[in-house]
Formats: sequence, C-alpha cells, structure tokens
Amino acid sequence: MSEDVLRLGIIVGSTREGRFAGTVSGWFADLARQHPGLEVDVIDLAELDLPSVHPADLTPELLAYTARLAVSDAFVVVTPEYNHGYPASLKYAIDSAHAEWQTKPVGFVSYGGISGGLRAVEQLRQVFAELHAVTVRETVSFHGVHDCFDESGSPKDDTGPAGAAKLMLDQVIWWAHAAKEARIRRPYR
Repeated sequence: MSEDVLRLGIIVGSTREGRFAGTVSGWFADLARQHPGLEVDVIDLAELDLPSVHPADLTPELLAYTARLAVSDAFVVVTPEYNHGYPASLKYAIDSAHAEWQTKPVGFVSYGGISGGLRAVEQLRQVFAELHAVTVRETVSFHGVHDCFDESGSPKDDTGPAGAAKLMLDQVIWWAHAAKEARIRRPYR
C-alpha cells in the first residue's frame, strides 16, 4: 500500500435484526471506495463474534477486531439512533479498544427518524474525545431514513447525501494525513 493511500475503517454500529444499516453502510462504502486515496475496510459489528461480556483477557475475536482498528488510519461510524442514543453494540465495540482509536479522525453517517441520528452522533463525539480521537465537523445524516432509499438500496435523491459524504471524507482524509505525519515525527503519549 502506498504511503499516500489511507486505510478507512467503516464501523457499522447496528446489530439489530431487521436493521437498515446494510442499506446505509453499503451506499456509503461504495462512495468511499470511489474516493481517491482510500482503501476501505467495512467492519460490520453484526458479522463479528465479539464476546457478550468484557473478558479479562482479549479473546481471538477481540484480537482480530482490534487488529483491524490498529491498521486503520481513519474511521467512519455508521450509526442509527435508538431511543435518542446510539446502539449498545457500538458502545461495546468502541470500549473494546483504546490505543487503536488514538490520534485518528472519525466521521459519522447517521440515520433515523426526524433527527436523522444526530443525537447519537453528538453523544459519540464525547466518547471519541475521551479516547483521544478527532471527530470531524461534517456528517451525513438521513432523516426519515426509510423514505430516503429506493428498493435497490440507492438514495432517491443522492445530491445532498453524496455532497455531504464528499465533504466529510475530505475532512477525514485531511486529518488522517496530518495525524499520520505527526505520529511519525513524534509519538503520541
């Protein structure tokens, strides 16, 4: 992988049966793959076999998961809003790592009802700040998500979401390059 290519970990935060996460994350991952300079790794929490209790020692599944985070230069979290917050599965996955998040940028794609998942995003910003990650300002948000996509999984009107995704990815990439260069010059403590 070239020095200029960044590895973007897309974290799919919902594990709920019947979830809409596959539609939203699939659309976003396709867009991210078209963005120059990115190698995309979709980390779907529903497909991981993470333990239901935080173990004293890391399990092979947790080691594999945190290894994927460690090699990522940046992240985008795709999250719904459940009861004015983000899913417990996402909180567990975030808390299962620590140093792997440090000094890396995090962007958000959220979805839900009238708020479009933005309340979940605001809570996640606080969590990632505690982990020494940098969240970017721009987000992608789908309000009334079930009405935003057609039967094929494409947004009915892609102009706004695609433009917001490009702005957010541009910010994530800028921060990822800046942080990567800074880590090379001076280790983060």
